[in-house]
Amino acid sequence: MQTAIFALIIFGLLIFVHEFGHFIVAKLVGIRVEEFSIGMGPKAFSTQKGETLYSIRFLPIGGYVKMSGETGIEEDEQFFLDDPKRFNNKSVIQRAGVIVAGPLMNFFLAVLLFALFFTFVGIYTASETTEIGDVLADSPAQKAGLQPGDKIVAIDGQKVNEWSQMVNIIHNQPGKILSFIINRDGKEIKMQITPQLDPESQVGLIGITPSGQWKKVNPLNALGLAIRRTLEIIAFTITAIGQMVSGKMGMGEVAGPVGIVQLIGESAQVGLIYLINLTALISINLGLLNLLPIPALDGSKLIFLGIEAVRGKPVDPKKENFVHLIGFALLMTLMLFVTYRDIVRLFK
Repeated sequence: MQTAIFALIIFGLLIFVHEFGHFIVAKLVGIRVEEFSIGMGPKAFSTQKGETLYSIRFLPIGGYVKMSGETGIEEDEQFFLDDPKRFNNKSVIQRAGVIVAGPLMNFFLAVLLFALFFTFVGIYTASETTEIGDVLADSPAQKAGLQPGDKIVAIDGQKVNEWSQMVNIIHNQPGKILSFIINRDGKEIKMQITPQLDPESQVGLIGITPSGQWKKVNPLNALGLAIRRTLEIIAFTITAIGQMVSGKMGMGEVAGPVGIVQLIGESAQVGLIYLINLTALISINLGLLNLLPIPALDGSKLIFLGIEAVRGKPVDPKKENFVHLIGFALLMTLMLFVTYRDIVRLFK
């Protein structure tokens, strides 16, 4: 139940922020917004304020901002076709601004969440000592009996005083049984651990992280760090998408709605800190997903606007809407496939 509540709150926040970006810029450039909806399907609640209907719908899988003349082919349009408040009567720049505002708001939310995190929680600064901060589940270190707080004194008779020195020894000897001397509460303990070869980095790992402490950052520096963190994640995600498209990376780690809900539940159990970070990560991914040149998404609409800017006239609205319809169908098919894999993975 707790997982469902957190998932609804997070999905609702991300959808609201994204659609609010479209909404506020549409209002700023003088486009009539007929409906602002959070959720899809039948209405759960609605209220009319001025020219806009504000609604909440039962299915929390998205939302939309319905603007006059957005599709360009309304036969029963209640407003005149030359109405200046119609979406398709605005300039290419204005329409592009409305479209790109949604993903940009997702990036802005991520920056805000990271900044709040750095200000009130801080940045984790790892210690240079050989004291263990955490031991990963089912790792060689856990199976051997290592515990958080243990301090590694020596490996194979070689004394180690710094974390980097210890890491080099472990990294360079995957598959070899190493003799460790551990200091635990003032007592020396001997144990043997075999580093596992990590297939990605091609180095030996035993599954430990260094100890450290959280250091709070002043709000101004936190904002700068948050912007940098967001840009780093965007760059990393774009690289990962490129590798998936080229076949260099599989889709095994791609999560759909079910997988994301599971991650939210796990993060909520660990603590609010992890939930805030996860929300920021999902927000960044939602923004990037919408900017991809996939029909029915914001990125595809930007491409059609670019074509219009180059050729001096818009693409036939019926043809454009058909492309978006086909794209939406393919997107839903992919969503069902990913959701199926999430469910299979969950039961496993």
